Amino acid sequence: MQQRRDDQNPFEEDQVNPFANSSGAESKSRFPGLSSLSFGFGNKNDATVDIPLGSANDPKKKEKELSNWEADLKRREQDIKRREEAVTSAGVPVEEKNWPPFFPIIHHDIAKEIPIHAQRLQYLAFASWLGILLCLGWNVTAVMVCWIKGGGVKIFFLASIYALLGCPLSYVLWYRPLYHAMRTDSALKFSWFFVLYLIHIGFCIVAAIAPPIVFHGKSLTGILAAIDTFSDHALVGIFYLIGFGLFCLEILLSLWVLQKIYMYFRGNK
Repeated sequence: MQQRRDDQNPFEEDQVNPFANSSGAESKSRFPGLSSLSFGFGNKNDATVDIPLGSANDPKKKEKELSNWEADLKRREQDIKRREEAVTSAGVPVEEKNWPPFFPIIHHDIAKEIPIHAQRLQYLAFASWLGILLCLGWNVTAVMVCWIKGGGVKIFFLASIYALLGCPLSYVLWYRPLYHAMRTDSALKFSWFFVLYLIHIGFCIVAAIAPPIVFHGKSLTGILAAIDTFSDHALVGIFYLIGFGLFCLEILLSLWVLQKIYMYFRGNK
């Protein structure tokens, strides 16, 4: 007792924090996982999860783009429908390819689009266009026979060029303008037809004569080429004579068509 009374702080040895060890131990025992958990406050043991910033907005963005695309498509469809309705209301026919029937490549409907009083002339012009196709096709055949008999490949290439260029150009340059002129009664298209149809007739005259100006004239089945080939091969001469006859018929038909259409044009004006 005397010793305890002499101590300056009688409670010094008893100054023990009852929670120093026991609470730590208890906390460790009761919550063993808390010390190992990271709460995302920048600790070095924090788990890193790669979450792209734009991933949350991707579905919305794609949905918005899809809706904009659908709206644009609907707007285009409505625009096309308005144009078709405007064309229909204006009375402008929609040209669909319908000729030839087995392989349509052009639009051609005389019975529905050409006035009744002009249909006969249009059929004559159509026969003239088919005639030049026949002439150029037969010209290729006859020249090919001449090539086989030793006439040379150059004339066959020239005949093929005449056919490949003449068939579409004759349609675009003079038959189609006449078709539209008959349908719309356009003076400008009639004038265009007259000028180019005269060139067509001039070509037929040159082809029917076949002067020896290009490879001795044998690339065209004219009368001079037919006479020249008869001395070597009679069969080739016959083919060339048939070609000459076709070109002559085409010239006569073309002159008749030109006269009839000119009279029709003068009568309407």
